[in-house]
Amino acid sequence: MASTAESGSSDVLRSERIAAGILPKVLNSFDMVAIFVAIVLFISNSAIMAGGAGPAAYVYWGLGFITFLIPGAIVTGQLGLMFPGEGSIYVWTNKAFGAFMGFFAGFCAWWPGVLVMIATGDAVVSLIQQLNANFLTEPWQQGVVIIAVIAFSFVLSILRFRVTQNFVNVVFLAYGGAILLIGLAGLLSLGHPAPVDYSPHAWSPTWANATFYGTVILALLGIEVPLNMGVEINNPRAITRYLLWGSLVVIAAYLIGTFGVMVAVPVKDQGSPSAIAEAVTLGFGPAGAFLGVLVNFIFIGFFIFNTAVYNYSFGRLLFVSGLDRRMPAIMSKVNANKVPWVAVLVQSIISAVLTAVAFIIAPYSLSTGFKPSDLSTIVYDILQAAVTVIWCVSMV
Repeated sequence: MASTAESGSSDVLRSERIAAGILPKVLNSFDMVAIFVAIVLFISNSAIMAGGAGPAAYVYWGLGFITFLIPGAIVTGQLGLMFPGEGSIYVWTNKAFGAFMGFFAGFCAWWPGVLVMIATGDAVVSLIQQLNANFLTEPWQQGVVIIAVIAFSFVLSILRFRVTQNFVNVVFLAYGGAILLIGLAGLLSLGHPAPVDYSPHAWSPTWANATFYGTVILALLGIEVPLNMGVEINNPRAITRYLLWGSLVVIAAYLIGTFGVMVAVPVKDQGSPSAIAEAVTLGFGPAGAFLGVLVNFIFIGFFIFNTAVYNYSFGRLLFVSGLDRRMPAIMSKVNANKVPWVAVLVQSIISAVLTAVAFIIAPYSLSTGFKPSDLSTIVYDILQAAVTVIWCVSMV
């Protein structure tokens, strides 16, 4: 007789039957919103959109919200209520298409998490460099910092889940406050001549800026990720609440960030992620220098804890794969805090090894003709391209 992990879509997976008895129900609606924002909202995307698309950025944001975020939230809510198990896409695809496609979709949903952990660590590096251009100039130094961020995220991820989530919630509130400062900086700058051309033709999407629609889609990926912890939610209503309020927060934040950068920052600086903090520095006059540094530190803290959110969220996919014997059973081991520590450890090691290759080994050992710093950037861009393609495959 076929096991439940190998059978057709109508059977119950082993992980569906036993995961709820292993992991505690600790997540409430606010927790889910905080996780959703940590996964989806990278406010630096606002600077990229402002600098690249100009006023048309608002049109592309609107198209992304209408064609991707809102439909994705509706579908995720329906599936989350129908099949509230651990693993989200992994479970849903198994129900619809069977065991093989379920595992394939689970892999496509998991792999981006490993790569994004490197990206969030690299964001920490970039933010530190904004404090002083002489910091972390060598790729190996950047790699060491990224590995340290990944290691710290592992430690956070194996604590009692309630403790870790409390830290994440505090950082979420600070992150929201920093984004509001960006919007306020834009309002305070309205009295000055606008650095951006707001004439009617500048609002129209063109073939020259059409690729920014793809940037918007990338900025909105991850709608379903909080449901990787489906059995750890203490109230089913939290599913629809986080999708509603989380989506509203993301929509407001991206529009606020784009507005603040577009109004307060010179056009030549708008395309850089550093434009986010620069908006605060320029918009608040004499207090701007202090507030700009404060916002920078808040963003550093956010991306450090954001790495932990990615680590424990995507580690749940390895955990359920271990329960269903799609992966070695040791992946389903939990520690005294009832956290799947082996899955998180394996994931952290993979991320750290890829970081070492991209930032420490490859830049100094390959004869490519590029500077070490240029090569590390190229490798990073390749990883991010892989994230986009593979994550979109899992969403489809």
